[in-house]
Amino acid sequence: MAKSNKPLLWLPFASGGLVAAFILPVLILITGLLVPLGVVHLPYERMFAFAHNPLGKLVLFGVVALPAWHAAHRLRMTAHDLGLGGGLAVRLICYGAAWLMIAISAAALLVI
Repeated sequence: MAKSNKPLLWLPFASGGLVAAFILPVLILITGLLVPLGVVHLPYERMFAFAHNPLGKLVLFGVVALPAWHAAHRLRMTAHDLGLGGGLAVRLICYGAAWLMIAISAAALLVI
């Protein structure tokens, strides 16, 4: 059996799907609904301390980067299914947008 690098590409794809399915809805519920309605009290100082902690930065990076990679692959497959082809331009647009989002989030987290 020939060696392949596909598991290295499938790992972030699968992880991104897991984060997008289980973690993002909870974060949206808490920060988008429960905090504004006053059900949950989440002080700014605690959120800032979490984002300032190296482990918190890693978690926040994973919450952005993994779903971005997952979405890029899904969009590329959707473009292929729609007949746009799987050429270099489609791959550059899909994965390039994901890499741009990942780079911007990494830079923002490094600034904090």
